Amino acid sequence: MRFAPTRELRHNRLVKISGASARVARRLLEGGPATASRIALDLDLTPAAVRRHLDALEAAGYLTVHDEAPFGPRGEQRRGRGRPAKVYALAAAGRDAFEQVYDDIAVGALRFMASRADTQFVAAYAEQRAEQFEQRYAAAMADVPAEERPARLAQLLSADGFAASVSEGPGGVQLCEHHCPMAHVAEEFPEFCEAEQAAFTRLLGAHTVRISTIASGASICTTHVPGASITKGATA
Repeated sequence: MRFAPTRELRHNRLVKISGASARVARRLLEGGPATASRIALDLDLTPAAVRRHLDALEAAGYLTVHDEAPFGPRGEQRRGRGRPAKVYALAAAGRDAFEQVYDDIAVGALRFMASRADTQFVAAYAEQRAEQFEQRYAAAMADVPAEERPARLAQLLSADGFAASVSEGPGGVQLCEHHCPMAHVAEEFPEFCEAEQAAFTRLLGAHTVRISTIASGASICTTHVPGASITKGATA
């Protein structure tokens, strides 16, 4: 049996994000890591106002700060001279401050079933769930050219709450999910992440490599598609 007491304790004493800080946090949730200037531009706020909200969110433990984007597109923070601008990313506690689709009841149910059934039960359930969304997505991707499939998959994932995007990466394409509605479940049961990646491979018709997952503590779920490229105008 697997338990995640640290995540549960953090979830139980969580304070919801509200007001203007919520706008800043949601920008990071849906758009991924960014500098204060990038956030200010996207939200039509002053950089000074954005930095005040970022400082408050960081003090609350809702953000992580990097010298460059931890995953996904890089480059914006390197423009100009002098010291690189800080890149902010939403931490696990920040994501938990938004409503989750799967809560402690789901985790408790899976624990109960895993403790009383064959150890393959959870994996079988995860695969069944992945097959269900794969069937829905396959219909929407049936006539999509191979080079446009990563962007189309990102659009479908975003519609399901995963705030996904694609970008050119070293030697291929990176499919990034900036939010995971079921991270609380996947943290304890990685079978869901494994089943999702297998479904991505089938939907894209290409080999995929999972670089990072929110469930394992990263800021973004990143899936690398080696050798792939993005047709101009097909980004998501």
